[in-house]
Amino acid sequence: MTAIDVHSPLDGQLIGWLPTATDSDVSAAVAAARAAQPGWAATPAAERGGVLRAAAEELRERAGDLATVVENETGRPFASARDGVMAGVSTLLQYAELGPLHCGRSLQGSAIDFMIPEPRGVVVALTPWNDPVAVACGLLGAALVTGNAVVHKPSERCPHTGLLLDTVLRPHFPDGVLQTLLGDGGVGESLARQDVDVVAHVGSTATGRAIARASNAKLLLENGGNDPLLVDAGVDPSWAAEQAALGAFTNAGQLCTSVERIYVHSDVAEAFVEALCDRAREWNDDPQPLVDLRHRDLVQAHVADAREKGAKALVGGEVPDGRGAFYPATVLTGCTPEMRVMCEETFGPVAPVRVVSSFDEGLTEACSGEYGLAATVLTGSMEHAQRAWRALPVGTVKINAVFGGAPGGAAQPRGASGTGFGYGPELLDEMTTVKVVHLGPL
Repeated sequence: MTAIDVHSPLDGQLIGWLPTATDSDVSAAVAAARAAQPGWAATPAAERGGVLRAAAEELRERAGDLATVVENETGRPFASARDGVMAGVSTLLQYAELGPLHCGRSLQGSAIDFMIPEPRGVVVALTPWNDPVAVACGLLGAALVTGNAVVHKPSERCPHTGLLLDTVLRPHFPDGVLQTLLGDGGVGESLARQDVDVVAHVGSTATGRAIARASNAKLLLENGGNDPLLVDAGVDPSWAAEQAALGAFTNAGQLCTSVERIYVHSDVAEAFVEALCDRAREWNDDPQPLVDLRHRDLVQAHVADAREKGAKALVGGEVPDGRGAFYPATVLTGCTPEMRVMCEETFGPVAPVRVVSSFDEGLTEACSGEYGLAATVLTGSMEHAQRAWRALPVGTVKINAVFGGAPGGAAQPRGASGTGFGYGPELLDEMTTVKVVHLGPL
């Protein structure tokens, strides 16, 4: 029997191992979901919302337990991990309220047309390790409350987290409506090849493309990003450096919308870089490990490539001594477009800086590349802000804040970053299909 070994990113010790699903397990889970889904879809929407609300409340009670497992498996500090779990609770509660209100529209003519949203059927949810509970709760919550059955595969880097989440949520639903399978990419590909209706994946672009090749289902993909940060002339360089550090170093740079490349106007570049280096040193006073040594090797390869091509590491840039998958917050200067840190997703605590002579130059370079997840612009100019959000070919443009947004906000990635809404009320639309009923007089 194939098993997943999980090692602590803090010290490399074996946490445990779990058996992976077989092809027969995959087929059986999908068959069970297909059999259970009609009964769940026939359950009144308000009742489905009530079930989801009860599951959310139990998750709230177990938040500390989940956070401990997340910390052990991924290295995310307990407080931050618990925040992620609580974000998952909030998301489930949000969908518990929005699901029963999700409705179509009507048109009046010689007949009346009703446009009725119906569940798509069986949803496969393939979720990541970097924010495992919050992301899973978004996909599971939207799918379940709209009457779908779900087969969930968490990342092989956090299988204990996925298993505990299943233990908390699954008993609230009828048999077969929510199932969890453990395994690596092979299990995910096997699920994508099944006769299912939706495959929702949050993870790397390479995996997303493999899923697209394997599956005939509707795809919801939030994949890699190479998110730019554009720092305009006239902004406070210390404030801009705080924003850059927050975007590049939070969760050791392992967030979908982390700042991956920085374009700073030459008028503020010197003070900005100095302040960014100070912030990086402060982050290094309380380091967080990367998820594992394999991922650290990738981050180090990106940094080494930049240095070989002329970049300088003013802070960090070297693998530290000692156990665990630690990597320091790193500031690189002298970066050029062909460096991997500027054109690929590094997904680590690396802030590569490129100095530009004008806002137009920075905006042009920020618009480059195959990814289209998000971008941030720090500017005091309304004109520049307007031009930037219109020009940037991404799903989300953030003006003067690297993180944040309205409650219930949504996002729709572009290009190599994926397709479809991944959260917000719009995710309910993705998880349903519309039936039109023409109601005419006798």
